[in-house]
Formats: sequence, structure tokens, C-alpha cells
Amino acid sequence: MAAGETAPQRPAEQAGWGGDTGAATPPARRGRLRIADRVLERIALVAAAQALGPEPVGGRPRVSVTVVGGRARIRVGLELPFPADLRERAGAVRAAMAEQVGELTGIAVGEVDVVVERLVPVRSAL
Repeated sequence: MAAGETAPQRPAEQAGWGGDTGAATPPARRGRLRIADRVLERIALVAAAQALGPEPVGGRPRVSVTVVGGRARIRVGLELPFPADLRERAGAVRAAMAEQVGELTGIAVGEVDVVVERLVPVRSAL
């Protein structure tokens, strides 16, 4: 650089300040949001409990969620009544959890593993 010349100014976006941080910038470009796995677990737990109905049999569902590559992977352990249509109940829980987590957080659910850990005998009302 010759004497008396000033260094060229970098655009504000390259410096990390200015044009992309103001109120006129869409929220998605102003920063980032990280939702903790335990929040996703709570949402999935509530969805599972709702899918099981107002009088579930056995204990509370046990839920774990991990996010890898922007996609959630959910695992839920259930105690279900026997006799019952286990496939239908597990499918309802799977669908409810995937829908609620995706809808409330915007995080895509890639996989939902439902594990029936215990069958609880119930008397039929005949």
C-alpha cells in the first residue's frame, strides 16, 4: 500500500457486524436456536402419554431423544395392556411423537423406535 492510501473496507457481512444483524433482518438470519434434547424428550413424553389415553396401564413411557445431523431419533419404552392390539397402540404412539416433535420444534424426526418392555394383564369386561 502506498503512503496516504487507506486499507479497503470489508463489507459488514464479512466482518460479522452490521448488515445481517439489524431488526430488518429476518429472524432466521440473525442467529441460531438450539433446542436441548431434554426439551424434545418432554414433548415426546407428553405426546406418548396422550396417545396412550386417559387411563394408561403400567408405568410412564420412558423416552430418550438424540439429534444427529439435524434429525431427531426417538426411543420410547412402553408398558402396554394385554390382551390388546399392540401394533395399533405402538403405531399411535410413534405417530403422535413424530408429529408433535416435528410440529412444535421444526426438527424433522427421522426414526422412532418403540420398545414394548412389559405387557400388563388386564381383565376383559365381559
